[in-house]
Amino acid sequence: MGNIFGKEKPLKEQLRENKRMITRAIRELDRETRTLQREEQRLTIEIKKMARENQMKAVKIMARDLVRTRQYVTKFIEMRSQLQGCALKLQTVKSHAAMAEAMSSTAKAMKKMNKAVDVPAINKMMAEFERENMKSEMMQEMMGDAIDDVMDNDEEEEDRIVGQVLDEIGIDMSEGIPNAPELGLGTATSNGPVKADGVKVPIGLG
Repeated sequence: MGNIFGKEKPLKEQLRENKRMITRAIRELDRETRTLQREEQRLTIEIKKMARENQMKAVKIMARDLVRTRQYVTKFIEMRSQLQGCALKLQTVKSHAAMAEAMSSTAKAMKKMNKAVDVPAINKMMAEFERENMKSEMMQEMMGDAIDDVMDNDEEEEDRIVGQVLDEIGIDMSEGIPNAPELGLGTATSNGPVKADGVKVPIGLG
């Protein structure tokens, strides 16, 4: 379908015009159908009236008109149904066209996005991230080992100092720690405390 300038109208515009024409035709058929139905009712009333008056010739003429009127009513109803079917087909075509347009727009957008994405750069970035992540994990592991070594050395140093202190006071850890002597009157004489070898030591000379 073209216009006066010979240019083809877009499919959306053509569908809109066709739908408008079908809608207008359906309204016209409905109006004509209502007119014929009113005529059918009028003829029915007149036929009954003429039959009561025994005017059989007029009854036959109006009966033929009634039959034709009913036939036209039926034909108009069929035509309306056909137009409704055409409208539904146009609506289906319009929906398909809208879906195709949406898919085309989506495909164009995806194409632009794919062009904008630099795949080699992303691969390089991911490789760098993986490499740096491995370095970070190695550094954390090394720092953990160093801290463990320091803690082990501190524990060994503490054990060594404790051993020296115990040696200075004459306690052997392998034999168990003896009970500490109680300081008081029972542990020293009037002349002074007694050492382990039984020698008295004057007070103040120990």
